Amino acid sequence: MLQSDAISGASLQDFEAWKDLVERLCGGYRSDGIAPKDFHGWVRPLNVYGLTARDVACNAHQVGRGQRDIRLDGLDHYFVLLQISGKSAMIQNDQSVRLVVGDIALIDAARPVTFSTEPSARWMSLHLPRQALVSHVGFEPQGGCFRRRGSRAGHLLSDVIGAAHEDGESALSPADSYMQFAIYDLIGALFSPSDPQPVPRATDKLFARICGMIRSGFSDPDFGPADVAAAAGISLRYLQKLFTERGSTCSEFIYSLRLDHAAHLLRRRAAQDSGRPLSEIAYGCGFRDYTHFARKFRRRIGCAPGAYSSANAGLQAADTVRAGPGERAFSARDVLPSAT
Repeated sequence: MLQSDAISGASLQDFEAWKDLVERLCGGYRSDGIAPKDFHGWVRPLNVYGLTARDVACNAHQVGRGQRDIRLDGLDHYFVLLQISGKSAMIQNDQSVRLVVGDIALIDAARPVTFSTEPSARWMSLHLPRQALVSHVGFEPQGGCFRRRGSRAGHLLSDVIGAAHEDGESALSPADSYMQFAIYDLIGALFSPSDPQPVPRATDKLFARICGMIRSGFSDPDFGPADVAAAAGISLRYLQKLFTERGSTCSEFIYSLRLDHAAHLLRRRAAQDSGRPLSEIAYGCGFRDYTHFARKFRRRIGCAPGAYSSANAGLQAADTVRAGPGERAFSARDVLPSAT
């Protein structure tokens, strides 16, 4: 359970307030797995020796940033994320990692990412412009990497970042520029490609292959976990174990892809004023029964399919203009399991 009364400057916010602050301070993100009326969290702006930082917490089961969010806000920087409390699972660039208190992750804001979280999860996020980081460390890091607090550089960096949530906003100092160089150096030491990189586990490679199979087959109404297991050549029990280890289930992942694709088609329906029947969209996304589709859609998105299509007409029209000729037909955040 999130507690903010002991944290200077942090107060619990409802869903709309949190969503607006996250979009303004961190970029476009979506939360899933909890009704808006039950949601609470906070976003607190901080600085770490003159660098932009955020103190973020929420009780949503999943927080994600998709390709559409990336196109709309155009952010081009990295997040250095310190797990302050609770646990979370992160997936970016087909890398799945579990974070515990003190762990540090590097996130590329220009790539889709999803977090599956505990209700008590809380992070400190340090925002670094891509050009500044690459110029200082001499290489372009890959998002989705993480390091345990136990490493010497990780321990030092977590201490520097973690102190901000205790000190809050502080006046700028002539020494800040030197501390900024030290922070960049620690990040370079942590995520340098010259460091020995862990060889991907066979199960991670298998999980990435399974995700690809599901992305190819989710629109078939008859497609389910048993079909995935058969195609992957593994037992249904082992398939469910692979997803459980990553904080989700195979069925939830399939429904996540179907609903994300449906949301995209509904936005396109409104932008093109096509009048395409909602039941046809539901079936094309893998739902045989429209009532079942509408119930699932409302639970995930927060409104009925028809209302969503109308409300997003203007936004989808703008989004369509920005989309390049090679854009995929659905959001890239569908790479990741949902925790609804």
